Amino acid sequence: MPADAFIQIRVTPETKERLRGLAAREQISESALVRQLIDVVLHTQVQESAPAKPPRACRNGRLSIRLEVDDQMLLAARASARGLRSATYVSLLVRGHLRNLAPIPANELRALRESVAELSAVGRYLRAIAGASQMDKPPAPGREEVRAMLKIAEGLRDHFKALLVANDKSWEQGHAETSD
Repeated sequence: MPADAFIQIRVTPETKERLRGLAAREQISESALVRQLIDVVLHTQVQESAPAKPPRACRNGRLSIRLEVDDQMLLAARASARGLRSATYVSLLVRGHLRNLAPIPANELRALRESVAELSAVGRYLRAIAGASQMDKPPAPGREEVRAMLKIAEGLRDHFKALLVANDKSWEQGHAETSD
């Protein structure tokens, strides 16, 4: 296809001199250099605007990695502490990182939620007892004992809730550290 269209631009004398020097170094004309630059920019623009193909996933969803021996030992220890196999632990970590989740293993999360629910129920019962103690017939434990039990139950409940929040924050910080 013949190149018979023209593009004209005005540049500073310094830019013209730099272009002339670069063309001389490449042993081509100034026009040929400008044509190459335009082609590169247009080619890059076309590549950036074209929809990228999604990366091909493995058929079986497996991924192999190499770890240093000391990292393998740390991984095994951490996975064991959570009652998980190393591969399952790594899978939870990767999934949590990719999906911005706080991966507490299901059994730990269930136990924490059940504990919070139980402590909330204990707190409700103790509030009912404390409310009844303000009436004429006092319950078996004294008012101060009930308040102390209530304070303990609420403290434990708050502790478990804080544990869940801290776990979420620790994963958020991990994402912030790796994304910088």
